[in-house]
Amino acid sequence: MLRLAPRGVAFPPMTLDFETLAARDVYAWMSNTITPRPIAWVSSISAEGKTNLAPFSYFQAICSNPPTLLFTGTVDRNGRSKDSVINVRQVPEFVVNLVSYELAVPMNLTATPLPHGESEFEKFAIATAPSLKVKPPRVAAAPVAFECRVDRILDLGEGPASANVVLGRVVQMHVADAILGADGMVDPHKLDTIGRFGGNYYTRTQDLFTIQRPV
Repeated sequence: MLRLAPRGVAFPPMTLDFETLAARDVYAWMSNTITPRPIAWVSSISAEGKTNLAPFSYFQAICSNPPTLLFTGTVDRNGRSKDSVINVRQVPEFVVNLVSYELAVPMNLTATPLPHGESEFEKFAIATAPSLKVKPPRVAAAPVAFECRVDRILDLGEGPASANVVLGRVVQMHVADAILGADGMVDPHKLDTIGRFGGNYYTRTQDLFTIQRPV
């Protein structure tokens, strides 16, 4: 039942003790509130030359000098790292492809659990384009792609729900002409990327507003 506070009175907020909460509950609360999260569609390659493509919403740019970004792979219930993490430990290179709204469905398909070594590019007929400085291919239809070399991998925690944080140094960037404005820079109205909420919810970057930053 919805509780209505008397006028001028606020109910105390719910509090959650993360030091005692189960990991699955921590994930649920974090993923439903830290939103929207940009999506790194990461392409990688194994030592045997098998390609992999997987989405990660624990992803962010962290530095421009040196140009560095990160994505985080969560260890599964069996204590196994994501295939992308396994691959970048073998071949320390990867590509972060940004996901536009028109790529939402194929991106979601690549979250399907496949046997290690089976390529999502081939399984779901996702066209590739060659990278210039790294071995993994990029997604041909991605509006933006960052070629990266692994800077370091941080292992946080142990066992299921722990994480492997992959930091990558950006060495090459690809930008589709279709998302550029008259000034030659990215037009945010044309980029139309998507973001992750909790559960099956996503959003797209169409409802834009501006605020003048203080000097």
